[in-house]
Amino acid sequence: MKKRDENSQPEMLEGAKLMGAGAATIASAGAAVGIGNVFSSLIHSVARNPSLAKQSFGYAILGFALTEAIASFAPMMAFLISFVFRSKKEKKVSVS
Repeated sequence: MKKRDENSQPEMLEGAKLMGAGAATIASAGAAVGIGNVFSSLIHSVARNPSLAKQSFGYAILGFALTEAIASFAPMMAFLISFVFRSKKEKKVSVS
C-alpha cells in the first residue's frame, strides 16, 4: 500500500471546509422560494377575500420575517465553517 503524504491532509480538510461552506449557502435559495410563497399566498388570499387584507398582510409580514431569519443562518454557518474550524496545522502558533 502507498503511504499517505502528511501534507495532503490539511489540503483535504481545507477543501472539505470550503465545500461545506458552499453547501451551507444553498439555504439562501430555499429562503427566496419561501418568501415568494408567502407573498404569493398573500396575493391569492386578498384576491379571494379583500375584506381580510389587513389581517392577511400582518400574517404575511410575520411569515416573511421568520423565513428571512432562517435565511440569515446560512451565511452565519458558512462563516463559522470557514473561519472558526481550523486544521491542526493552522492552530500551531510560534512564540518567539
